[in-house]
Amino acid sequence: MKICLNDKIFEILRDVVTSENVKGYVIGGWVRDCLLKREHSDKDIDIVIIGSGIEIARKAAKKISPGTKVTIFKNFGTAMFKNNEYEIEFVGARKESYDRGSRKPVVENGTLEDDQKRRDFTINTLAISINHDTFGELTDPFRGIEDLKKRILRTPLDPGQTFSDDPLRMMRAIRFATQLNFKIEENTFISIKENAERIRIVSPERIVTEMNKIMKCDHPSKGFILLEKSGLLKIIFPELNNLKGVETKEGKAHKDNFLHSIKVLDNLCKSTDNLWLRWAALLHDIAKPVTKKYSSDTGWSFHGHEFIGSKMIPDIFRNLKLPLNEKMKYVQKIVDLHLRPIALTQEEVTDSAIRRLLFEAGDDIDDLMMLCEADITSKNEAKKAKHLKNFKLVRNKLREIEEKDALRNFQPPLDGSEIISAFGLKPGKEVGIIKNAIREAILDGIIPNEHEAARKLMFEIGKEIGLTPVDAGRGI
Repeated sequence: MKICLNDKIFEILRDVVTSENVKGYVIGGWVRDCLLKREHSDKDIDIVIIGSGIEIARKAAKKISPGTKVTIFKNFGTAMFKNNEYEIEFVGARKESYDRGSRKPVVENGTLEDDQKRRDFTINTLAISINHDTFGELTDPFRGIEDLKKRILRTPLDPGQTFSDDPLRMMRAIRFATQLNFKIEENTFISIKENAERIRIVSPERIVTEMNKIMKCDHPSKGFILLEKSGLLKIIFPELNNLKGVETKEGKAHKDNFLHSIKVLDNLCKSTDNLWLRWAALLHDIAKPVTKKYSSDTGWSFHGHEFIGSKMIPDIFRNLKLPLNEKMKYVQKIVDLHLRPIALTQEEVTDSAIRRLLFEAGDDIDDLMMLCEADITSKNEAKKAKHLKNFKLVRNKLREIEEKDALRNFQPPLDGSEIISAFGLKPGKEVGIIKNAIREAILDGIIPNEHEAARKLMFEIGKEIGLTPVDAGRGI
């Protein structure tokens, strides 16, 4: 079987390996995506060389463009350089053996088949020749083409050994199944379940990289269901695993909050590719297990789960090795506020309530509304339509108030230094009292969000708390 390699880069590589009298092959994800007629998920091309990959990388880079920077990883026997949007990585064909306590292999030179055997799945073992006399010929010793057609993931060697050697491959299996909408072959999945505990030797950074790739898929719920069924989820993300299950008392049951959370995530993915908003969707109900209570009068409740959930985010991010920066704070904020727009749909929407939501959400108000709309997972179409209609009313009201009061990024119309100057004060509680009173008056619609109105109120509040203006006749 011959594959058309019509990119100019492959012609250059063909000339280099032919002139150097070595065999070279394109292998792995680029070949897989090419055969699937799929946009390449990773902008890299892996080249395996029977010989020194580093030397061929140097010669290829020089031929493509003199001065091209080649990055060399001597410990791994690899080298790479960038060409347009692609990263091209070269490696000498090798075979690997593993020590049980580590996922770092002992490497030695090998044949093309040795190199294919060390790959994770048959669909990633496919290799296309870039040599002149066999240019475009496909080598497929493990029936990878057949597995592509059947849309299944299977390991080239014994799956138990494959996953025990490098447990990260279990995460990759689930990520590929989610990305490509493939099924994990039965014995392969059984081996993942049997080897789940081995994931503990993998660094959290490598695990969360795969998890983020699952999060970026069109339907990440598939990945999280596989993580749960395999037993991996309870090890790598126990807080999410704890959402599983339904409890019934006096004939009343709450919903399965794990299934609900991943459904909300899927819903949101139709509207946005914002990774951190997707994380907020996955985590929006994360505190329900610790806030769950039952009453004969009211049934199940999860009071305060949004507040407690937001407080759980830093520990979750720390454990998963997610960034402890403004991205984490954004997720915290969205989780903390996610019930506020929902509450507004269940009562008459007041201008004051809208102002306060705008004030607290700021520029993230649109993301918050997207999450709330995704949070409607009812199978009752009439009920769903009613909620969406109510959210539309809230959105319209948000626009009206924002146009009128400019509260999305609220800045006080006068600052503490002006209050200090007006009354001859030192920084202290009186300044805070006046600032809070002005803010509340604006949010309640008592005064407009304007300097003169705020200044007038400043003197009124000052008089109430016993302050005397520096110039008694000024500003009133």
